[in-house]
Amino acid sequence: MTTTELIREFVNTKDLLEDEEKLGSPAELVAWLATQALMRGDVQATSGDLRRAIELREAVRQLLLEHTGVEVDRDAASGVLDRTARRARIELCFERCSGALTPAATGVDAALGRLVIAVHGAMVDGSWDRLKACRASDCEWAFIDNARNHSRAWCSMKSCGNREKARAFRERHRHH
Repeated sequence: MTTTELIREFVNTKDLLEDEEKLGSPAELVAWLATQALMRGDVQATSGDLRRAIELREAVRQLLLEHTGVEVDRDAASGVLDRTARRARIELCFERCSGALTPAATGVDAALGRLVIAVHGAMVDGSWDRLKACRASDCEWAFIDNARNHSRAWCSMKSCGNREKARAFRERHRHH
């Protein structure tokens, strides 16, 4: 799985349209992190860990919404990533890691740090700008924009894009 796919999967643990939450409990958080190979061993999560994970997810979602032209509080969202990185104690590792970023923390903090490292990796490799969140406020589903001109603003033209175009059409014709 690429870093952008990992980030997309993380943001999409909350499905706004279906009102489904994959991170509904500390145990579900641990299971999701383990499934993504972000955490190993017998780790228990706390309600505080869950709160921080959801805060990180929503901060990343905000940054992805910005990629589709939605005005967001970039400083607040970036601040969450900064705090997560500090809590994970992300550092450069040369001796065992060939110059990779790695969390010195353990447990859930380390796993969340690995997600922040994935965001950093996407920024460095240029794939970050292609990672977006649907601008439909009732959707905000994360997707990878593979359009040639990088202009997608909705997760799907069939659903959210079509709804938005129909709404805009009705709005334009209401005044005539």
